[in-house]
Amino acid sequence: MTPAQDSDAIVVGSGITGGFAAKELCERGLRVLMLERGKPIEHGVDYTGEHVPAWELPFRGLGNRRLLETDYGVQRGQSEFEEANLAFWANDREEPYVSDPEGPFRWIRTSCVGGRSLVWGRQVYRWSDLDFEANARDGHGVDWPIRYRDLEPWYRHVERFIGVCGQAEGLPQLPDGEFLPPMQLNCVERAARQRIRAAFPGRVLTIGRAAILTQPHLGRGACHYCGPCWRGCSAGAYFSTQSSTLPAARATGRLELRPYTQVERLHYEPRSGRVGGVDVLDTRTGARSRLRARVVFLCASTLGTTQILLHSRSESFPDGLANRSGVVGRYLMDHVNWPSAIGVVPGFEAQYVSGHRPNGIYIARFRNLSEPDAPFLRGYGYQGVGVRPSWERAGHLPGFGRELKRALREPGPWVLYLGGFGECLPYRENRVSLDPERRDRWGVPLLRIRFRWGQNEIAMAADMAEQAAAMLRAAGCANVSAANQPVPGGSAIHEMGTARMGRDPRSSALNAHNQCHDVPNLFVTDGACMASSACQNPSLTYMALTARAAAFAAGELQRGAL
Repeated sequence: MTPAQDSDAIVVGSGITGGFAAKELCERGLRVLMLERGKPIEHGVDYTGEHVPAWELPFRGLGNRRLLETDYGVQRGQSEFEEANLAFWANDREEPYVSDPEGPFRWIRTSCVGGRSLVWGRQVYRWSDLDFEANARDGHGVDWPIRYRDLEPWYRHVERFIGVCGQAEGLPQLPDGEFLPPMQLNCVERAARQRIRAAFPGRVLTIGRAAILTQPHLGRGACHYCGPCWRGCSAGAYFSTQSSTLPAARATGRLELRPYTQVERLHYEPRSGRVGGVDVLDTRTGARSRLRARVVFLCASTLGTTQILLHSRSESFPDGLANRSGVVGRYLMDHVNWPSAIGVVPGFEAQYVSGHRPNGIYIARFRNLSEPDAPFLRGYGYQGVGVRPSWERAGHLPGFGRELKRALREPGPWVLYLGGFGECLPYRENRVSLDPERRDRWGVPLLRIRFRWGQNEIAMAADMAEQAAAMLRAAGCANVSAANQPVPGGSAIHEMGTARMGRDPRSSALNAHNQCHDVPNLFVTDGACMASSACQNPSLTYMALTARAAAFAAGELQRGAL
């Protein structure tokens, strides 16, 4: 093992939370080493498929089928995965994991600087106290050690930096934020907003709140409405590590970024009761080294962080570092995202859209708000879109040849789609652990994941599908069809909860500042920290928690407490 090197702080991971941790710590005067197991991706330069049409790609946008079958069996099921951005994604053959057959789970991963910030859906919604108080109210999970008032200034701090377009609606269950001008609803969506509100008072359809710029912001350009954002955005119109937090951290002169560096374990020092650093390997050469720092932020993604903690076993922590509570690896959650409905909207045949709006619609939670009104706990919202398909609908039309081509010269009918996102309760038996036998190419035990939906999620899903169809009918849709076929956990790509925050060290891993109860100079601010899942997309909350934790950690370092 090569000699140790020193930094003030090590940040493990370069995705949404890792980027924010590095930015905040650097701006507070710390020398930061950011570690990323994947390859480097330079903003703009390495977005090689950004505007390449399908017919110019070697496999016409469909990818090499044999390669996809052998190396990307899990990743290719994700809608943003495609031939043009293949360089972003993790190779399933080279980076395997074990999915329990009795409780399967899809682990969607990237393997590059920027992580999933390059391919995420960019939907950002604040939580409210309806969410932060839910565990205490119904007894499922541990009480959050914070409330909305604790996080509200940090939501504001993050929104002002990343740029969020959206429409204020004044809903207590979905607090408004610091918004840039909203993107516009199209004709079908505007009609649906009015008709749904008239039929179901209190149900609000609004434009999505998205980390996409509708006007220039902090040196980044406004959205061009040009197409597939998940290939990278050279204009920087959508928030990513590359476009936003990495340049900010580099501007301080205090950041070192090291790609191709996989963290194997954290080095715990019993005498001090602190983490002294991290043991890493170079994924190109296999060379191992130890890197030292005064504080460590784990931002390697929910499951990546959990794997590191569980693998960091010692005499002091035989069940994994910072795991005296026994909760690390437990209470895995994801969102219920399979119920949906779709219908044809007549009456708008003379209208069409211009450009590719990288955003959709959102219907805020309306179940179990002030009083229980459904046969399940918690609630759900919807994301969707009104769209008029053009030639791309060819695969769904009957016929072939000249008649098919003639039909495709005209746009198809308007359709309105609603897809649900529901809250998942924290169940102890939904867990990740280290496989006792199988290891990766470097000898590190593989992560084993077991996940099952509970009866609460199944009951919620039935209501989600039913209400989606009812709202589409109220919006004037014809030929409405609903779907409610469960999918494996991980399909929403909102996995969280395996090193949860809490008030009591006996039942949680982290305190109110994302600081490990057992190891005071170790912080976890990615999705592993979550004590519940709510139904909103979680990334904005991750970033707010990260900024808050970084401010706390920097203050503790300055006063010598760490």
